[in-house]
Amino acid sequence: MTTLSSRHVLVTGAARGIGRAIAAGFVAAGERVTVLGRTPESAARAKSELGAAHAVAADVTDAAALERALAEAAQQAGPVAVLVNNAGGAETAPLARSDVETLRRMMALNLEPVLVAARAVVPGMKAQGGGRIVSVASTAGLKGYAYVGAYCAAKHAVVGLTRALALELAATGITVNAVCPGFTDTDLVGSAIDGLEARTGRTRDDLLTEFTRHNPMGRLIRPEEVADAVMWLAGRQAGAVTGQAIAVAGGEL
Repeated sequence: MTTLSSRHVLVTGAARGIGRAIAAGFVAAGERVTVLGRTPESAARAKSELGAAHAVAADVTDAAALERALAEAAQQAGPVAVLVNNAGGAETAPLARSDVETLRRMMALNLEPVLVAARAVVPGMKAQGGGRIVSVASTAGLKGYAYVGAYCAAKHAVVGLTRALALELAATGITVNAVCPGFTDTDLVGSAIDGLEARTGRTRDDLLTEFTRHNPMGRLIRPEEVADAVMWLAGRQAGAVTGQAIAVAGGEL
């Protein structure tokens, strides 16, 4: 149940996976949550299933559409106090099949929305005397992985932007941080394993071992574990934590 002291929390990419777990965590904590999905249908479904307060929709690679959705959210529920930049995705390709367009797609999906959303919400946060911005990056923002060079570049850029904005906004009461999950047990990873199983003929157990071999715990990360880290960074007592890129990866790094 929301309270008079609850904050307006907006989560992008909230219809599934990590974003859904994050939105669910904030709803359970009593915050006024706006879920942002790629389509009106996916956003409305997430709102209904999670019990969120509001839903808006935008393709985050369309800067104007994202700005309109954020403005709509602020009109519905007031200025955003906590922004979670979760929407993103990866493409897999060796260097020979990775071109400038591949890099641009990964930047447009993973990096540019972080900048667009921050620009949209920071004025309202300043007017409120502070706020929290948390971006879901990846361990690919802290180290390299073969065959996902463009994705690694984009997630490294998210971490760099996070650190720069944290310094710029440090005196305003706005903190800016990133969480960097390892391979996480979501439908996206499941679909990737399905595709590899079909293309390579390798068993699912063999492929899962490949996905988890970098994790000393030997397992996929649970979405709820990522959500807990995000909620801590967004917490009211985390005002001295900013400019951080926190790995949620079972000790991988």
